[in-house]
Amino acid sequence: MRMMLKASMPTEAGNKMAKSGELGTTLQKILGAMKPEAAYFTDYDGMRTAFVFFDMKDSSEIPGLMEPWFLALNASVSLHPAMSAADLAAGMPGMQKAVADFGK
Repeated sequence: MRMMLKASMPTEAGNKMAKSGELGTTLQKILGAMKPEAAYFTDYDGMRTAFVFFDMKDSSEIPGLMEPWFLALNASVSLHPAMSAADLAAGMPGMQKAVADFGK
């Protein structure tokens, strides 16, 4: 299942790692293990934030995927299922059934 992981690093921890030169290598190591479909970096609520899209085969992968962000970057992490446009199109019959059954 395609997932989106959002990881936000506290500014102080990110500054320390950036100054020491560890930030880039740490992110590369984490992303190398995740093998994401895509990774985007921006600011979010004033913190360095990564949005990472990847395939997760089983929920038992969650600890191994999230812990590196917690441990190495002191990040706040959230994990959500994500859909492509094709996935959304394939799911439209389910949405239409829900509207018919519960949208009154």
